[in-house]
Amino acid sequence: MFRRIVLAVVLTLACARVAHAQDPEHPMQSEGEFPKLRLTGFGNVDFSRQQHAAGKRHFSLGQFVLHMTSQLSTRVTFFGELSFTARTDAGTGTPVAPGFNLEVERMILRIDQSDQLRVSFGRYHTPINYWNTAYHHGAWLQTTIDRPEMIMFGGRFLPVHFIGALVEGTAPAGGWNIGYKAGFGNGRAQVISRGGDPGDVNGTLAYLASLGTKPDRIYGLEAGVSFYTDTITVSGSPEVHERIATAHLAYTKETPEFIAEYATVRHEQAGSGTVVSRAYYVQTGYRFEFDARTWKAYYRFEHIGIPSSDPVFSTIPLLDQSTIGLRYDASSFAAIKGEFRTWTRGPGTVRDRGGYFQVAFTF
Repeated sequence: MFRRIVLAVVLTLACARVAHAQDPEHPMQSEGEFPKLRLTGFGNVDFSRQQHAAGKRHFSLGQFVLHMTSQLSTRVTFFGELSFTARTDAGTGTPVAPGFNLEVERMILRIDQSDQLRVSFGRYHTPINYWNTAYHHGAWLQTTIDRPEMIMFGGRFLPVHFIGALVEGTAPAGGWNIGYKAGFGNGRAQVISRGGDPGDVNGTLAYLASLGTKPDRIYGLEAGVSFYTDTITVSGSPEVHERIATAHLAYTKETPEFIAEYATVRHEQAGSGTVVSRAYYVQTGYRFEFDARTWKAYYRFEHIGIPSSDPVFSTIPLLDQSTIGLRYDASSFAAIKGEFRTWTRGPGTVRDRGGYFQVAFTF
């Protein structure tokens, strides 16, 4: 029933948008003034030293990211995001592996009816998690060096990418500024860390919906919930029905900063019952007033708990991790970050620790 409702809403609003666009009372601006292309980029260089890691100390080149925004008309916008990531197997294999992986991270065409209704199609960062939509590729955007592990790029706990159609909008609602998103499309591929770019792996689409608020009375505060449903095909096993529910609370005024998220992932497989995995993180930060507010201290605790009987997540390690760090904004477009982390991977595992350093920038 949930899938049918979301599908009906998306199709109805999309059709309404097309009809409105053809209304002569709402003429489009002269096509001669478009397209208008804007290009921005991000990059970072990292250094790490871990107590028990095989490499122990090394520099690494982070992602080189390009954002492309093109205004195609007064109501139609294209957004694209490309990333270049260094490969650990560069120069090996037959044919020889290249030095960098090129990924189309996002490719979205959006049609704006109004603030209350926007319809888009393409490849998204799945909007079921605050971090995944607030902070994109480009480490400069986020306070910390890395994303929480529950929503790490290349991670498997939450689906990072989603390919399909989305309707979204916001309404003042008496100063509460209620926002919604609803969509359907390809969920996880057979490799669950990836989205189904060439098509859905089993022909059963994923559906999502989210609701949030940004109240006027507390500027910088955001709260929301989201839901996601899909059917996953696991190699050599019966299909798994996946249900995800998340909630978040974020205050991003930086004096202080507070972000907390909680997610449950339910997997149901025929003959095996239902298994529930949980993850959360809490991050706090404070930007100091001295030295033109260029220094920011922060701390994050994160947890991932997965039952050993989970048919999809059985190889994902458990996690309890603390991160403490300091960020220095050398300019409005470049930041230097230093962190110390300590973590365990489940009962009886050795506590590991490491130091991390990053230079991140935008241009």
